Amino acid sequence: RFFMKRMPMNYFLNTSAIMHLWTMDSNFQHRYEQLETSMKQLFLKAQRIVHKLFSLSKRCHKQPLVSLPRQRSSTYWLNRIQSFLYCNENGLLGSFSEETHSCTCPNDQVACLGSLPCIVGDGSACLTCAPDNRTRCGTCNTGYMLSQGICKPEVADSTEHYIGFETDLQDLEMKYLLQKTDRRIEVHAIFISNDMRLNSWFDPSWRKRMLLTLKSNKYKSSLVHMILGLSLQICLTKNSTLEPVLAVYVNPFGGSHSESWFMPVEENSFPDWERTKLDLPLQCYNWTLTLGNKWKTFFETVHIYLRSRIKSNGPNGNESIYYEPLEFIDPSRNLGYMKINNIQVFGYSMHFDPEAIRDLILQLDYPYTQGSQDSALLQLLEIRDRVNKLSPPGQRRLDLFSCLLRHRLKLSTSEVVRIQSALQAFNAKLPNTVDYDTTKLCS
Repeated sequence: RFFMKRMPMNYFLNTSAIMHLWTMDSNFQHRYEQLETSMKQLFLKAQRIVHKLFSLSKRCHKQPLVSLPRQRSSTYWLNRIQSFLYCNENGLLGSFSEETHSCTCPNDQVACLGSLPCIVGDGSACLTCAPDNRTRCGTCNTGYMLSQGICKPEVADSTEHYIGFETDLQDLEMKYLLQKTDRRIEVHAIFISNDMRLNSWFDPSWRKRMLLTLKSNKYKSSLVHMILGLSLQICLTKNSTLEPVLAVYVNPFGGSHSESWFMPVEENSFPDWERTKLDLPLQCYNWTLTLGNKWKTFFETVHIYLRSRIKSNGPNGNESIYYEPLEFIDPSRNLGYMKINNIQVFGYSMHFDPEAIRDLILQLDYPYTQGSQDSALLQLLEIRDRVNKLSPPGQRRLDLFSCLLRHRLKLSTSEVVRIQSALQAFNAKLPNTVDYDTTKLCS
């Protein structure tokens, strides 16, 4: 322990360096020789005791089993010193491996690993030590920048400066507000349809198309929007056997309808529509789809397709069978009419600064200062991953980040490909990062 207190802690010590310090410390060598001498005397004494035990046990049915400790080599003590230096955090002592620069902790815990100092050609922060001073870094690993001889992590700044993500609403509170159709979480969208008008009766035998669009990419470029739920009030004429069938597509940041994704209602743990009967003379229901924090996502336009099916009793009378209106046997039969009183989209708007993100992208080609390029790449990676994380359920995430670049920053396809390639190459250099494949959505 006295020897370890004199160990330098500002650079990594391999076994050769520890052995050199060992040979240079005469006081430590003297004490080690004293230990070796006392251990030899103890070993001889143990042998004499064992010999006496054997002589006394001649009449025993079983011979005594005696094992003496082997002499510990200098290699054992060198590894022991390394373990005390680098695997002795939180009161846990592990075993250090010089080959992997890692610790084997007791009970498979990771809490015994301490921070390794500067290692030449390796290390989490310092790539090499300064040639004239081993206490300072010469160069840094990717993701760190050199400042006054120290490698400081280039942690990306908060993305809130570029784009917002969070809401204080909890799921239970959100569900209550949606049930009450609370206007505090209503996002005012423009209703567009060539097939029907709100609060007017129509024949639902054919498919009807409705759009709820914000056009914020044209009029409010400083905002992006998150959808938390959708609500429709649908009425049917009395004795109608029609059953509404809704299909919803979401366009995240603008562009053509082909760049929308389909909401997999009641699939892969995705929520289903909830119907609530209203106290009105007609058959009126509130249809509510609650996404909540789990399935919330970006939206610019919501495409709603309405078609109808006919609900009829089966041959046994105890089951329901559904028909398409055109497949029904008697086309002259009046199937009833339908009316949609209102459609509301619920969510919240978030800060978005396209110019700030363009400045980040410019730094990929024209870094302003040393290290600013890596910092810009880290921030873009953080934005990319957080945007893509808000994908709908599926085996692969959608590439929503490319949609953001194409339709909110108005970048060309070639520019988007170049940025994504730069991010992928940079991400591959970072330690302990896992890249993921995405499905292309926007052209």
